[in-house]
Amino acid sequence: MSDSLLAACGMLSPSVAGQALALDYMELEQTRQMTIKAANVTLYYETDEKGYVMNMIDTPGHIDFTGRVTRSLRAIDGAIVVCDSVEGVMTQTETVTRQALEERVRPVLFINKIDRLVKELRLTPEKMQEWLAKIVSDFNRLVSIYAEPEFREKWKVNIQESSVAFGSAKDKWAFTFDLSKKTGVKFSDIYDAYVNNKVKELEEKSPLHEAVLSMVIKQHPPPHVAQKYRIPAIWKGDLDSDIGKALLSCDDNGPVVMMLINIVVDPQAGIVATGRLFSGTVESGIRLNLLGEKRDGRVQSVNMYMGAAREIVGKISAGNIPALLGLEYARAGETVSTIKNVHLFENIKYVSEPVVTVAVESKHPRELPKLVDAMRKLSIEDPNLVVKINEESGEMLMAGMGVLHLEIATSLLQDAGLDIITSEPLINYRETILGSAGPFMSKSPNRHNKIFIRIEPLTPEVIELIRTGKIHENMDKKEMAMILREKGWATDESRKVVALDDRGNLFVDATKGVQFLQESLDSMRAGFVDVMLNGPLAYEYCRGLKVILHHYVPHEDPAHRTYAQLMPATRRGILGATLSAKPVLLEPILGIEVKCTAEQIGAVSGVISAKRGKMLNVEQKGILTMIDGEVPAAETFDLSQSMRGATAGKAIWNTHFKSWSPAPKSVMSEIILELRKRKGLAPEPPKASEFIDKE
Repeated sequence: MSDSLLAACGMLSPSVAGQALALDYMELEQTRQMTIKAANVTLYYETDEKGYVMNMIDTPGHIDFTGRVTRSLRAIDGAIVVCDSVEGVMTQTETVTRQALEERVRPVLFINKIDRLVKELRLTPEKMQEWLAKIVSDFNRLVSIYAEPEFREKWKVNIQESSVAFGSAKDKWAFTFDLSKKTGVKFSDIYDAYVNNKVKELEEKSPLHEAVLSMVIKQHPPPHVAQKYRIPAIWKGDLDSDIGKALLSCDDNGPVVMMLINIVVDPQAGIVATGRLFSGTVESGIRLNLLGEKRDGRVQSVNMYMGAAREIVGKISAGNIPALLGLEYARAGETVSTIKNVHLFENIKYVSEPVVTVAVESKHPRELPKLVDAMRKLSIEDPNLVVKINEESGEMLMAGMGVLHLEIATSLLQDAGLDIITSEPLINYRETILGSAGPFMSKSPNRHNKIFIRIEPLTPEVIELIRTGKIHENMDKKEMAMILREKGWATDESRKVVALDDRGNLFVDATKGVQFLQESLDSMRAGFVDVMLNGPLAYEYCRGLKVILHHYVPHEDPAHRTYAQLMPATRRGILGATLSAKPVLLEPILGIEVKCTAEQIGAVSGVISAKRGKMLNVEQKGILTMIDGEVPAAETFDLSQSMRGATAGKAIWNTHFKSWSPAPKSVMSEIILELRKRKGLAPEPPKASEFIDKE
């Protein structure tokens, strides 16, 4: 589709549109025929003697790269949601639509591969319309579920209002209701074109770009309109302030306020920071504050991305997506401004977490520094790729959203000239508790300070609030307290959150009238963070823990209550409480969608059952059967071979992260043993008594 749009705007020869894949400019993207990175381009399009400038971001469709979609949504005001005419609204369709609506980004619908309805399903024009009306209805059901009340009806797509387009990106044709009235193209013409090999005539009569771009122009708002309702959702500062008014009106003359959504580490230019400029005009030489990093930097040049190329523009105004050079410490998600005390934009909320890890090592020890640097650059460019050096074993670990995500990252390292060895994919687990425990006492190493810790599990609602950034450490404490009270927390506890771990853990101060507490909390917070990063069962991240500081008896001499005393005491107390509260290992569960014929249902069911999975729903769609199920991620590494073998390669399937679930008792001990062995730990987890002190 993107090639056709570029060709319509004079940026690509129409003769190569569809083959050039201009926005899939990486060699890996060309080779694998899939979008991996988000690509920005600015289009100029004239229609009805009027010109329009559009900033477009082409995002990946695969679930492993959904983080790039999430970040891109912060920079745009409208989205074209593409779905397959046969498959209809799938899980990934629902995921991106929900994300768009949560960002107050208005969606329109493009139903692609209409040719499949004729070639594969053999539908008549009348049946095609019935089939497509069902897809539109299913999409509007998503809008009803996820859109906020004020947008629920307004943003439902409607064929008659031309917020739905039908077409074939491969064959470069499409039409909307408005375009159909203009050209006379109807579903009977589509049917005739494919039956009688007249597709080229269809392209000439109803070109794809005209349908899509006219739909965008008619349905998607300009920045100064969109920001009036988007800013209150993504920026929680004072809207009545000068900065708030500038953001709401997309004021070119206001202070520069920008959110970064993408970082590229260019070998020559260094850090290239791309983002949405919500207010002000940015130009070369200006100094900008990186508010999260509490640093500043001078913009060396202002650019705009045109696919792979960067064009220097000197300066650019609000509502656009500039690429800035010179901000060395810039990272995705950062708020950038000419003013130091600007309220930060809301955190970007990812729908999934890294669930697969590989260990990476260099074949040649002399290349180790180069490998470390390359992995660091990859993690800067892709925040969903987590790089960690295991200090116990010295191994370098790279965690991603799925096997494909890590395959691509590994290929990029090899393309950089590195000769590397990677382990088999390893599953990431989480540690949690099923019960409550404490208070338990732990003493500092000098025995002069006593810390009392109790622990209980957080509710799934609160975990999700933390994970999605709806509550975070930088927010107003009164606002956080109000949200927690709505979730059933006591008033006192809701006001006294000491620390928050973004994997879904909280540290709460429940003490009363304790001396020297405030000066001790930083050390205690460090103990909390350490345990959340390295749980007691297998040194995996913790999830869903509410750690409560019940009481604290400090030594009156500050020399006896230093970091070296309080951090390990807090850590011991949390470990003892966690091990006393029915600790379990959580494994990632993947949702699986399978498309097959009715005769293959039994074979598919057998594969899913053999993988410790289960089938949740079976639905007939034309000649195809759609199976929804779930499978533990640990069982999916050879899923492709198993599915192909059982169905003779006729089933089509995909997976997506669904949830964390306690590992079955029958395999948990084995998993823990294997994890501890790999990390160089003692075979058996420690006992609670090792960390709990007595008077």
